Amino acid sequence: MEGNGKRKWWVLGSLTFGILAISLDMTILNVALPTLAEELQASTGALQWIIDSYTLVLAAILLPAGMLGDRYGRKKFLLAALIVFGLASAGCALADSSAQLIAMRCLLGLGAAFIMPLSMSILPVLFEGEERTKAMMIWTMANMFGIPIGPILGGWLLKHYDWGSVFLINLPLVAVALLAVGMLLPESRSSSARRPDFPGILTSSLGLGGFTYGIIRAGETSWSDPLALLAIAAGMALLLVFVLWQRRASQPLIELDLFRSSRFTWGAILSTMANFAMFGIIFALPQFFQAVQGADPLTTGLRLLPLIGGVILGAKAAQSLLARAGTRTMIACGFAALTAGLAAGALTTADSGFGFAAVWTTVAGIGLGMALPTSMDAALGELTAERSGVGSALITALRQFGGSLGVALLGAALNATYRSRLALGDLPEAAVEKAQKSVAAGMAAARAVGSEPLLQSVKHSFTGGMGVMLGLCGGITLLGIAMALAFLPKQSARLGTARERSV
Repeated sequence: MEGNGKRKWWVLGSLTFGILAISLDMTILNVALPTLAEELQASTGALQWIIDSYTLVLAAILLPAGMLGDRYGRKKFLLAALIVFGLASAGCALADSSAQLIAMRCLLGLGAAFIMPLSMSILPVLFEGEERTKAMMIWTMANMFGIPIGPILGGWLLKHYDWGSVFLINLPLVAVALLAVGMLLPESRSSSARRPDFPGILTSSLGLGGFTYGIIRAGETSWSDPLALLAIAAGMALLLVFVLWQRRASQPLIELDLFRSSRFTWGAILSTMANFAMFGIIFALPQFFQAVQGADPLTTGLRLLPLIGGVILGAKAAQSLLARAGTRTMIACGFAALTAGLAAGALTTADSGFGFAAVWTTVAGIGLGMALPTSMDAALGELTAERSGVGSALITALRQFGGSLGVALLGAALNATYRSRLALGDLPEAAVEKAQKSVAAGMAAARAVGSEPLLQSVKHSFTGGMGVMLGLCGGITLLGIAMALAFLPKQSARLGTARERSV
């Protein structure tokens, strides 16, 4: 396969269609929630589970998905996952109740849990050195393109078609990926026939699922919710049991020896930190554009494009400079640009225009484009073809963990600051309770009671909270600079490896 240069790039191109369908599904549904509430008579709780069921299943199945691909064939499971994702998309579009939609969203999460790590696991099998780095950047950008495109496409589809169209849009993307992967991708699997590590599968799935559920529930209720705290504690305990079991298992689900490699360990940690900051930006900006600046979902999606443009610029710069500068320098420079963008973003006020947001998000995007794919590639380069499925699933699980934790912790910081700065005065109790829920609810409450002071207080309180949150993100990325310089190896990025490849 490595001798057929064009064929492997066609394979990568086909995989990006599947990845794009997954990333679209993460954001496109948000603009359809009001319509779903009306059409399906869905309660607030049902709407939350329509969103969260996908994330929960995705988190729980990632590590077993990688193991199954390594053992029984990556192409086989990738094709099956694409079929499941396509059928589940059609099932979502045809659902006539919130319960059916939630069930189909669980199946979507199941398909995504296989597609994400297995599509990544193909990269160290097909590519080496500079080519692998370029492939990793393309894979990462496909992951990110759906973020702004989702609201843009979703808004346009809802304007012209039924709500089911936001799911049917996945079908042509999945069809292209299925056709190309089926025709072009050779089968690959681990040559060592390991027994499935059932205790590892059980503890990792329940641990990741429990932790994610706790984070989701805490975000929906509060951090004092007993069930949320119990789920987080149980999830963390199970993950600790998982790690202890992996240390003594004869054929573990993941090889903890991978963490003896500083490139894998710190590449995975730094990509998780970059993901943490990225999710913070994505969590705050749409609310700022819609609630504070009054943009509709379509315009909000368009206003996120500078972030993606920055990612493309950063990835191109990293691709050009990596061989000369080296992995360590490139990741540190990426985190430095990301920190600068976040520091500027923390100065946003309620009166800041879109131009200011476009500048700092572009700078932050450049940093993401340099740091995120380069750190992921550093970790990916340490994987042999034998265990690329589980290794890729581990990297993906850590990034998912970082993203979920980022949204929960950063969202809590934003909301706490927002509530503490609200000037509520002598407003009716119902208006006060509504205003404290969120910036969108606060704007609605201010308009309902006709209070201009409350309207301004909501805007300034939210931007103050966003500033605190982006400042925290900047602190994390500043730490990332120090970690990259201190712990990553000094040598330049490898331009080739002697690792065994199997196809």
